[in-house]
Amino acid sequence: MGVTGSITLAVAQAVLRARRVTRHQLLGAVVVYLNVALLFMGAFIALNDLLPLAFTNAAHGPLRPGELLYFSLTTLTSTGYGDILPVHPLARSLANLEAVFGQLFLAILLARLVSLHVSNRR
Repeated sequence: MGVTGSITLAVAQAVLRARRVTRHQLLGAVVVYLNVALLFMGAFIALNDLLPLAFTNAAHGPLRPGELLYFSLTTLTSTGYGDILPVHPLARSLANLEAVFGQLFLAILLARLVSLHVSNRR
């Protein structure tokens, strides 16, 4: 899992176990969200190295790590500009997993924060 994965897991646990909505909890959630993009970028880089035709891009050149970070962020946020496309089934599956995670993370985090805020107001 590596250092980034361990840090992401530790921060996520701290964010989700908190009993109050604080600035630290919100910043921690942002760290988790952005670190997930980094983790998927690492998976995309590994996949791109193993299967050079797993992705295609508008420039038709080899993809660099920065471009795969861009792809990861546009996938996580469901922006999906379409200039880099996963064409291998494994690349498509990984991109779908990231997109679903991005949406679920925000929905679960928002529900958690609202419920904490309401319960602390009582």
